[in-house]
Amino acid sequence: MEGCSMVKQMPLYIKVNDRDNVAIVANAGGLTKGTRFPCGLTLMEDIPQGHKVALADFREGDPIVRYGEVIGYAQKRIQKGEWVKESSIRLPHPPDLHQLPIATKTPVALPPLEGYTFQGYRNADGSFGTRNLLGITTSVQCVAGVLDIAVQRIKKELLPKYPNVDDVVALEHHYGCGVAIHAPEAVIPIRTLQNLSTHPNFGGEVLVVGLGCEKLSPQSLNAKGEEDSLVVLQDYQGFADMIETIMRKAEERLKRLNERQRQECPLSGLVVGLQCGGSDAFSGVTANPAVGYAADLLVRAGATVLFSEVTEVRDAVHLLTPRVVDEQVGHALIREMEWYDRYLQRGEADRSANPSPGNKKGGLSNIVEKALGSIAKSGSSAIVDVLPPGERVKKQGLVFAATPASDFVCGTLQLAAGMNVHVFTTGRGTPYGLAMAPVVKVATRTELATQWHDLIDIDAGRIATGTATIEEIGWEIFRFIIDTASGKRTKAEQHGIHNDLCLFNPAPLT
Repeated sequence: MEGCSMVKQMPLYIKVNDRDNVAIVANAGGLTKGTRFPCGLTLMEDIPQGHKVALADFREGDPIVRYGEVIGYAQKRIQKGEWVKESSIRLPHPPDLHQLPIATKTPVALPPLEGYTFQGYRNADGSFGTRNLLGITTSVQCVAGVLDIAVQRIKKELLPKYPNVDDVVALEHHYGCGVAIHAPEAVIPIRTLQNLSTHPNFGGEVLVVGLGCEKLSPQSLNAKGEEDSLVVLQDYQGFADMIETIMRKAEERLKRLNERQRQECPLSGLVVGLQCGGSDAFSGVTANPAVGYAADLLVRAGATVLFSEVTEVRDAVHLLTPRVVDEQVGHALIREMEWYDRYLQRGEADRSANPSPGNKKGGLSNIVEKALGSIAKSGSSAIVDVLPPGERVKKQGLVFAATPASDFVCGTLQLAAGMNVHVFTTGRGTPYGLAMAPVVKVATRTELATQWHDLIDIDAGRIATGTATIEEIGWEIFRFIIDTASGKRTKAEQHGIHNDLCLFNPAPLT
C-alpha cells in the first residue's frame, strides 16, 4: 500500500506486487480527477474505489500486471494516471493444462499448532459435528409441499421439548425424477444427496421422505438401510397420515439427538469450507489473504480446509499445481480443470462468463484478476487431495473440492464433502447462509462491514486502511472459527438466514 498517511482523506492506492503496473484506489467513494498521490502520481480522471489506476504509460498490446501476474493486455494506449477499465483490457489465453509444473514447489509443512480444541459433537462414524440438527432428506421434489408443513409443525410443536437440538433442516431439492438417472454425470447429484444425508451435523440420525415412484429411490439415500428411517408417501392413507408419521419418526430422532452433549474435540474434526461471493478488487488484498492465513493455521492444527470454485481457479492454476504433494494430486487437479473446460464448451460458454456485473462494479475487470484474488484463500500449504463434485473428504489438510463458482452450488457441494464450518468472504455484500452449517462472513471493506453491521462477522477491510495486518485478521478468523464450531452463533444464524440447497446436475433432464 502506498501513501504518506493513514488519515482518511489522504489519497491511497494499493499495489500488491513490485512488478505491478496498476494499483487500486483505496479511498471510500473513489477519487476525483486531479488528485495527486504523495509519490507524484496524478489522476487523469475520476476513479471509483477498488478500480485500477495506471502506474505507467501503456501502448496497445502491453501487458497489464496485478498480483505480479499478467491479467490482460492493453486494448489501446493508456496514460499513467488513467482509469484502467474492463474495456481497456484484452483477456489473455488461459494457462495450458498440458504445460503446467507439477509438485515442483511443494511447501514444507509448517510446525504443528498444538493446544487448540473445540467443543463439538462426536459421531459414531468418527466424524464431528459443530451443530446438533435433525436432518430430513428427500428423494424427489414432489414431497416438498408435504414436508414443509411437517417441518413447520415439528418446529412449533416438538422442537421446544428438546432444547439440546439446534434446529430441523429439510434437505429439499429439484432432483429425483424426470432425470436421466443412469447418465454418466448423474453420479454427481446422486452422491451429493447421499453425502448430504449423512452430514456430520445430523449425528447419524437419518430420516428420508420419498414419494414412491421416483427414479431416485428413497432407499438409495438411506445409509443405515433401516426401514424405519423411510417415509414413502404413496404408502399412507391420506395427508394427515403422512404428516403424523413424519412427526412421529422425527420425534424418535429428536429424543436421541437431545441426549447429545458438546464435548472437547480435536481440531482435526473440523472441515472448514472457504468461498467468496460478491467479490471485489479488495477480495484478493484483504479478506482472502487473511482467510488464507487462517487456513494455514487450521492445517497446522490438523483440520481439513476446502477451497473450491473451478472457474475461479482455472486462470491461476499454474500457481497451484507446483504446490501439490505429488504428481497424482497434480493430475487430479488438471483433470477437474479439463472436465470443466469441456462442460463450458458444451454449453457454448467460456470463462469470460465469470465475473458478474457486481464483481466488475467492484473493480474486477476479468476472470484472470478474479482468480488471482480468489486463490489467496488457499493460503500457502501443500494441496493434499482433489475431490470431484459431491465427494466426501478423505484426507486431512488443504483439499481442492471441485465445484462451480455459484455460491449456492458451491456451498451445497462443500456440505456434501463434510464441511461443518463455512467461511465466506464478500466485498459487494450478500446475506448468504446455510441451514446445515454455520457461515462466518468476512467483509473485504470496512465500508461494507459498517453498512451491514448486523450481517458481517469480521471486518478484514482494516487491512486496507492499515489498522490491522493480514496476520492479525488471520488469527481473528482462526479463533472465530473455533468459537463458531463450539456453538457461537454467527450473524446469519442469529437472523435465521439460509439459502436453499442447489444441486449441481450436469446430466440431462428427460
